[in-house]
Amino acid sequence: MDIKEIQNLIKFVAKSGASEVKLEMEDIKITIKTGSEKTETTIVQANPVGQMPMQATAPVITEATAQATPAASADENSNYVTIKSPIIGTFYRKPSPDKPNFAEVGDSIHSGDTVCVIEAMKLFNEIESEISGKIVKVLVDDSTPVEFDQPLFLVDPS
Repeated sequence: MDIKEIQNLIKFVAKSGASEVKLEMEDIKITIKTGSEKTETTIVQANPVGQMPMQATAPVITEATAQATPAASADENSNYVTIKSPIIGTFYRKPSPDKPNFAEVGDSIHSGDTVCVIEAMKLFNEIESEISGKIVKVLVDDSTPVEFDQPLFLVDPS
């Protein structure tokens, strides 16, 4: 089961209104718990003999962290397009500590350009822009955890 399938499963469970779902297959066990104020996902994957099992717990999603920008600023940012996080993980603006940031405020980006990386379960996933435009604002600090669908960048497509 790959990360996309797990993400789709989490979305499906959240929309279904179920309070808890457990899925066990021969090489992986997944438990997804949802409630009125939080969603928690635990993934345990079987490893070859001699290795410790890997367990990842997704950060708890609360109403306060799910909304990255206040409603008052939403009106003034309505003409901008938001680049959102496709996965849960740790947000990094540069490919390594000694390299420059992928994108700075004021930079012009094109569709397919890498704007950041998100580390999830020791894998670094390059996040590419789906639009062309100019970066207006970076909404997340470097090396901080991000949630699924959390806004990362504001882009002016004009």
